[in-house]
Amino acid sequence: MPITDLMTGGTVLPITRWGEPVMHEQTKPVTEFDEDLHALVRDMFATMRAASGVGLAATQVGRDVALFVYECPDADERIRIGAICNPEVTTPTGKARRLESTEEGCLSFPGGYQPLARPDRATCTGQDPWGEPVTVEGTGTLARCLQHETDHLNGIVFGDRLSTRTYRKLEQQKNDLAHLYPADWPVHPKKVTADD
Repeated sequence: MPITDLMTGGTVLPITRWGEPVMHEQTKPVTEFDEDLHALVRDMFATMRAASGVGLAATQVGRDVALFVYECPDADERIRIGAICNPEVTTPTGKARRLESTEEGCLSFPGGYQPLARPDRATCTGQDPWGEPVTVEGTGTLARCLQHETDHLNGIVFGDRLSTRTYRKLEQQKNDLAHLYPADWPVHPKKVTADD
């Protein structure tokens, strides 16, 4: 069954924010590749799209399972789509390791963006929603996405990787825009401002 079969029919869920316990704890492995899991994947795709995101981890919809979905461009601007259970990410080492510093944001900390250096390539292995082995080679934004979402499943938010000074800037940005994001966003959409 192609992943596109799980990209429609989902329900938009509220996005869990940083500070909630599920966002800062190790997730449980996926062991049942059943219709309940497929329904969660559908809901996560619906939620990610409603929030205009490129990746979403299960923790971001309040579920402590090792699963994320993505619909994200690679370095060649090809949109790559998938859902990975029990992911493990590896990045190049030695001379092959190149860091790229780019602004990063998080749907669970809406409105805040700050530069973060991450390796420009990443390989993610795991299982698809049917339990079959999967490997994704990521470049560009996709490499960043694979690292960011796998971090979520290990209880790490990208703010944990920022200096104290940069984190304060991120928090200020988020606080300045908090009034635009309802508590159940994106179930209810972001408020529109005159600048939009």
